[in-house]
Amino acid sequence: MPRTNVSITEALDALRQYVEREGFSGWDPYDALYSRIPFQKMGKWPAVLVTQALKRLPVNLRPLLGISKGINPKAMGLFLHAYSMMHRFESKPQTRETMDFLFDWLERNASSAFGGAGWGYNFAWANPGKTVPAFTPSAVVTGFVCRGIAAYHEQTGNPKAADLMILAARFIHESLDHTEFPQGICISYTPISKDCCYNASLLAAEVLALADRAAGEDRYRELVRRAVDFVVSRQKVDGRWSYSLEPDSDRERAQVDFHQGYVVESIFRLGEITGIRNANWTNAVERGVRFYRENQFTPEGRSLWRLPKQWPVDIHHQAQGIITFARLGELDPEYHAFAQHIALWTLEYMRSRRGYFHYRKYRVGGNSIPFMRWGQAWMLLALSLLNLNDQS
Repeated sequence: MPRTNVSITEALDALRQYVEREGFSGWDPYDALYSRIPFQKMGKWPAVLVTQALKRLPVNLRPLLGISKGINPKAMGLFLHAYSMMHRFESKPQTRETMDFLFDWLERNASSAFGGAGWGYNFAWANPGKTVPAFTPSAVVTGFVCRGIAAYHEQTGNPKAADLMILAARFIHESLDHTEFPQGICISYTPISKDCCYNASLLAAEVLALADRAAGEDRYRELVRRAVDFVVSRQKVDGRWSYSLEPDSDRERAQVDFHQGYVVESIFRLGEITGIRNANWTNAVERGVRFYRENQFTPEGRSLWRLPKQWPVDIHHQAQGIITFARLGELDPEYHAFAQHIALWTLEYMRSRRGYFHYRKYRVGGNSIPFMRWGQAWMLLALSLLNLNDQS
């Protein structure tokens, strides 16, 4: 068990001070196409290769490539969620002022290009399958933003927050394709292509469920149920999920990493939001979190990279572990204890003396770039949730 002289509360306060000093702005692992050099105009593979190379380099070449720090809408949603939870246990005027600032920013920067309201990354991003222009709204970014807006709404009662969630549901419902299966539906990641990514579909379903709750309606209840039913049907016998599915071939991308925590948490949250009591959902959550606990973390609280690879340790993996096990502590008190265990390991091995968190730790050496969305926003959310649970 690692020992650290910094408590979770002290680490939370220091990280909060850091992100506020930075104005919530920073670099991102995937921001290569934010460069002044037009890599995306050189064809698909240059854009993909420069994104992957820059993500892995431990030396930050972004200033040399003309990549400036930016404000990421997903990070702003995560920050809003974190500050809304901090407000529950401290109720300081400054916290409320920051919450209002974050919400106002998200309201002003919502995209209506595809109808309703949605959010995407502040940079273009590319993978071998597609290149997505900057600010293109997606199910994932919109889902995490709406979690933050929902937490803000619970704390403030601001009617604009309810209106914005309803607009976000309109984007999800009207602009994202969905694929029909005998077991249910899968909602697409972005409006520019039809695909089937399990965690993205569940986050889209969360937006629909949150809008129904805000409006006092059951308009999307059946769509939400079918989206969860489909993902539950794709769980493996041992409790894991793959990352995505090619519907035509029924071939899955067998990537097991922090997205396991995403999926478990989403199903659990959707049961809470909708009030649906479904034995299959409950069983899927219990088997999924058990697999996550027993196979994706060491006893010391260090996350594995992608099964079966152990290294590197990624700060986002650590943060998601804290969040998932803290959320599911009501299923088993040991899960909450393990969330604390993960946090203490992270404070010991991945925290800078300046209060921020390093990107990755390798068996030897590491990458200490302080990515704002990928590391700081997620850890602020994780530590605020853990601190809230400890004070409840």
